[in-house]
Amino acid sequence: MTGPSPKYLPADERRAATVQAVIDLAADRNPADITTAAIAGHMRLTQGALFRHFPNKEAIWDAVMAHAEKTLLARVDAAIARSDGPLAALEAMFQAHVDFIVAHPGIPRILFAELQHDRATPAKARVRALLEQYRARLLEQARRGIAQGALRDALDLDAMPALFLGMIQGLVIQAMLAGDIRRMQRQAPALFALFRQGIGVRS
Repeated sequence: MTGPSPKYLPADERRAATVQAVIDLAADRNPADITTAAIAGHMRLTQGALFRHFPNKEAIWDAVMAHAEKTLLARVDAAIARSDGPLAALEAMFQAHVDFIVAHPGIPRILFAELQHDRATPAKARVRALLEQYRARLLEQARRGIAQGALRDALDLDAMPALFLGMIQGLVIQAMLAGDIRRMQRQAPALFALFRQGIGVRS
């Protein structure tokens, strides 16, 4: 038995397919250049079919970032849950985030594009909320590490999340410049080893 035709998917599946189409397109092109016509063409639909599920392009972008937020945080939470201690949790978060980007290279491109807007958009607000939730998870692990004596008491809790996220951003940019997204996975272990030294792990 075959599934429904791509042109006649249920509403939820059509929205999910649209989100995936945007992520796929963003993997190798500037998100600012992705039009609703390009999305519809990628999906072999008319623009009218898209707009039956989304009122405008802004709503599509918001749905993309909602998907990224849910998926990334789920991976991060799973990584934390299977870790033995806060330092292991930080390393697992780092690796899970890197693996997420390698699996979905279009998402960081979209995220960077949204943050460059000089006006408020629902997607931009969602990116900010995602970063706040991510930062809260980092701080929870850092505080646990300090309480358990695994991290030094003087650890700067403002700088640590910025450094952690900055490492990932740097890996993304270098991988994009090299045209090799898997480069992130090769560089991640050595970079996290330096991070361990920077946060003052006790022996």
